Amino acid sequence: MLYKSNEDLPLEIRAQLPEEHLDLYRAAYNSAIHWYGNVAKAHHVAMSAVRMQSAMGRTAVLQG
Repeated sequence: MLYKSNEDLPLEIRAQLPEEHLDLYRAAYNSAIHWYGNVAKAHHVAMSAVRMQSAMGRTAVLQG
């Protein structure tokens, strides 16, 4: 199942992630579901993308 907008994401994802990460989660999930065809794997990939982006943001703030 592909998500067309952030409002289509499951409530637990929308509640868990800050607004600025929802677009990234959705894009990564949609790509992974297309690639792997497995919901659990797609969720794992999407959450990994969010964690990586979040970590990169903290690093940039610390360096800046």
